[in-house]
Amino acid sequence: MSSSRQGLLPKLTIPAGLFRRGINLWPPFVGAGIRVTRVSADSREIDVTLKFRLFNRNFFGTHFGGSMFAMTDPFFALMMLRNLGSDYIVWDKAGSIAYRKPGRDDVFAHFRLPASAITRARKATAHGARHEPTFRVRIVDRDGETVAEVEKTLYIRRRPQPRD
Repeated sequence: MSSSRQGLLPKLTIPAGLFRRGINLWPPFVGAGIRVTRVSADSREIDVTLKFRLFNRNFFGTHFGGSMFAMTDPFFALMMLRNLGSDYIVWDKAGSIAYRKPGRDDVFAHFRLPASAITRARKATAHGARHEPTFRVRIVDRDGETVAEVEKTLYIRRRPQPRD
């Protein structure tokens, strides 16, 4: 790989703890009250909390839906990219959220990326094809009741190899 292109690729060797601390400094998360509380060593599990506070309440006194969607936004793509490596292009292609009940307290999302999803992505993209898997995560309250359900579709493709 050329040195100029290498500089554009994401660094994926950041340890999970450092990754967690770094993403918690991202201004949109800080402003919304979003915290990553746990990243597994293999980056296949991430836990996220959205604090209920004045700055993320809507007109009705419940969680602002945009903040709940934001707390789920980058994680499946980041988890997949950290597992596939920099030879892959991974981005969010689509997302939707279905609200099930008003959120009136802190809410939580527990992301899990099965090893089988990583294997499927590698197989599906082995010869240059794109792969568009869909993942789901529930946003739950302290009692474990579902506040919202989020569906994310990723776009995954192997990076083209430079010709010699």
